[in-house]
This record gives sequence, structure tokens and C-alpha cells, in this order.
Amino acid sequence: MSRLKTTHDVFSAIGEPRRRVLIEQLVLKEMTVNELVDIVQWPQPTVSKHLSVLKKVNLVSERKEGRFRYYRIEPKELRPIQEWIHQFEKYWGSTMDQLDNYLNQIQMKGVDSEH
Repeated sequence: MSRLKTTHDVFSAIGEPRRRVLIEQLVLKEMTVNELVDIVQWPQPTVSKHLSVLKKVNLVSERKEGRFRYYRIEPKELRPIQEWIHQFEKYWGSTMDQLDNYLNQIQMKGVDSEH
């Protein structure tokens, strides 16, 4: 059975946890492969392989300076994910309201039992 290709879109590319770790690091600043290797403590070929996938879906861009290649996140390419997740925000809001109401009820019961 062949493996599912994970380079055809942003959703598939970020499905791999290691790629999300690299994205989280690149959000902080532009970095070289070696800087990423030092931070994440993975073998260099692993970091390079995952950066390549992220580049294919345009989540990461590369800039050459001398003999170094610097990688940076392309945040606008995350927009499809943000738009997809947006549809679920209505559920999170009501859940937080329910939690707030529940915590207030517990607090009021605690105050009532003290009197």
C-alpha cells in the first residue's frame, strides 16, 4: 500500500507533528537548517525533508545569503486553515460561556454555605 502524499496542500502538510514544530519555531524568527537542528534536536536530513514539504505548499520560503539558506514562515499561507477553523468558533464561545456560568454557580454555592 502506498503512503498518502502529504505535500499537495497546507492541511496535509501540517498534519505531520514535526512540521508543526518547525512552523512554531519559524514563527519566532527566520532560521537556517542548522539553527533548527540545534533547537529541535533532530537529524539534519529530517529537518531538511520537512522543510522541503513546507516549501512545496508555500508555508515556508527560503532566502540564500552566502552559503546559508534562511527559512521563514509565510503566514498568509495559513489563511485557509484559519478560515476553516473559524466555522467552529461559535461552539468554543458557548462552551466558554457555559464554563463561566458553571464556575460562577460553584462560587455562589461556596459563598452561600459560608453564611
